[in-house]
Amino acid sequence: MSPTTRDGGERQDRPRGRQAEAERNDHLVLEAARTVFAEQGTGAPMSALAERAGVGIATFYRRYGSKEELLQRLCLLSMEESIAAAREALASGGDGWSAIGLYVHRCVAARVGALAPAAGTIAVTPEMAAAAKTGRELIDALVGSALADGSVRPDLAPLDVSYLVEHLGRTRRRTPEQRNVSRRLLALALDGLRAPARSADLPGTPPSWQKYGARWYGAHWYGGEE
Repeated sequence: MSPTTRDGGERQDRPRGRQAEAERNDHLVLEAARTVFAEQGTGAPMSALAERAGVGIATFYRRYGSKEELLQRLCLLSMEESIAAAREALASGGDGWSAIGLYVHRCVAARVGALAPAAGTIAVTPEMAAAAKTGRELIDALVGSALADGSVRPDLAPLDVSYLVEHLGRTRRRTPEQRNVSRRLLALALDGLRAPARSADLPGTPPSWQKYGARWYGAHWYGGEE
């Protein structure tokens, strides 16, 4: 019998104690690993992952026996996120271009493409292969529907959408300026998929050369000089 609350409703037990701590550590491990691998590549040492997560390196090896096993898990999670996004987009009820936009936005927000550099460096598990097949079928359906209703340019290929997600999903946007630029580039890219291409107001504010140059010259850079 399921435990109940005082008003007679069914109570959902929440993990407590060591189980809750284990789940928190697993979340920290996965998020830290995704970020470090995205920024430093799959050659990043496990010590860098542990430092980013704020846990001991033994935590990684208790949960995952090797770096490859960890990467396999992260890749599978990313593919599952992509599959969920594609299914949501297909069920959204909008035109094909809007559905693709919904899919891309969700995938980029989840940094689905962050682990693309791992391709060819780890063994593909049966679970990964099955998820990849499902993902391809859903992207084919998503783009096929958009081509059929004429809302996207006729030369759009499913892999164009996949590569867009991969390219824009790799970078971690730490600052408001980085997030602003990312939103504008995403809007520009998606508008370029339309048929015929239409213009709309870009989100955020126009990027500044001053802020761009400050990355190289320091905060007081103005027009090319310090």
